[in-house]
Amino acid sequence: MPLLDPKTWQSRPLAGGEYAVTEPATGETLATVTLAAAEDVATAARDARAAQAEWAKAPHFVRAAVLRRAGDLFAAHADELREWIVRESGSIPGKADFELHVAAQECYEAAALASRPSGQILPSEAPRLSYTRRVPVGVVGVISPFNAPLILSIRSVAPALALGNAVVLKPDPRTAVCGGLALAAVLAEAGLPEGLLHVLPGGPEVGQALVADPNVPVISFTGSTAAGRAVGEAAGRLLKRTHLELGGNSALIVLEDADIDAVISTAAWGSFFHQGQICMTTGRHLVHASLYEEYVERLAAKADSLAVGDPHRAQVHLGPIIDSAQLAKIQGLVESSTARGAKLAAGGTHERLFYRPTVLAGVDDATPAYAEEVFGPVAPVRSFADADEAAALAAAGPYGLSLGIVTRDTARGLDLAERIPTGIAHINDQTVNDEAVAPFGGIAASGTGARFGGEANLEAFTDVRWTTVRGDVAPYPF
Repeated sequence: MPLLDPKTWQSRPLAGGEYAVTEPATGETLATVTLAAAEDVATAARDARAAQAEWAKAPHFVRAAVLRRAGDLFAAHADELREWIVRESGSIPGKADFELHVAAQECYEAAALASRPSGQILPSEAPRLSYTRRVPVGVVGVISPFNAPLILSIRSVAPALALGNAVVLKPDPRTAVCGGLALAAVLAEAGLPEGLLHVLPGGPEVGQALVADPNVPVISFTGSTAAGRAVGEAAGRLLKRTHLELGGNSALIVLEDADIDAVISTAAWGSFFHQGQICMTTGRHLVHASLYEEYVERLAAKADSLAVGDPHRAQVHLGPIIDSAQLAKIQGLVESSTARGAKLAAGGTHERLFYRPTVLAGVDDATPAYAEEVFGPVAPVRSFADADEAAALAAAGPYGLSLGIVTRDTARGLDLAERIPTGIAHINDQTVNDEAVAPFGGIAASGTGARFGGEANLEAFTDVRWTTVRGDVAPYPF
């Protein structure tokens, strides 16, 4: 039986009107969903708070069992879910399989969180037992984007639920199914009690209502830096905890001793995977001057060799850009870059939403596609003279998400990484990596630090409560 049935996947009536879920590759309507309006948030948050109290009381093994079953169900329904991810988000099948794998792992890791040691015994000056205990925050608001919709929703939803919270999830309406309704269906089949997960696909006004709602004390947001600033500002006025995973313009540094034969595949993957629509995408290729000309030539040849097309109906390397607005942004950044003197070494063209992987040479600080986050399959390449210049170039700019360094001398690579402030660093790899067991997050304009994974999830979705116990009533001087 299919997991997802359009007739039953939204049991709660919502006030935002009907929305056509569209396949970017063809423009075909895949299904119709009902969007939320701002007024739906209060109802969902109130119901989530009411359901959360019993869930928090449930034994840890009960919560863990639901999450383990959910992990298994991502594998059991992989064929159906893969097709949704491919068609709704424009992913190639391999990227969809990666999302399904990570989603399952997120559930398994979340299941392990449910029984983690939840506090400490503390020394006390008084004759009493003194200890801390981690308690659920209550209701967690999750706002997730379109680009890796399953991963970027489940990595907040799963640990929040495992730790005894309820969740109100607002996925991007462009990926309402694989970023929201699919999760709800999996967790319902896994045995999650009703009322603990509310899916409200909608626009910015729904996200604003979620941030403002008094029943939602914690917000987990993944999206653009501009939107993240607005979320953080609004939540800050309400003294709400926010976890912001934002944009990036990550650098890949290729030192003079790098294996040029090996690095081109790595470099292409970093910039072109999922059409460059990933926060960790390699947005700046910094290449030693001795390798620069060959690097540009070979990366351009690699870009020209990649197939772009409909990932549901053909075997391709890149699928479509999510929509025409995002494509216009990409095209505008490339055109303004060449107008400022950058050389178009490959790509720069598109047919409908299919944008060719693009290589730009001769870039500098004033090149828009180098200085800004493109969120498209564009690889600006710039040369450097020595490690000091490479470190300065990589550290420049507002972002601090991911970093890749390619060198035969790993100790030298580690030393160079220490000089560049980022939340993530990879030696002899590109910038796009994710594992459920690893902390994830950026600094500066890329976010508020590592939030996802292990201990970071405990910090994110619980509060610490201090408790003391005495055998007799405490005496006082008056």
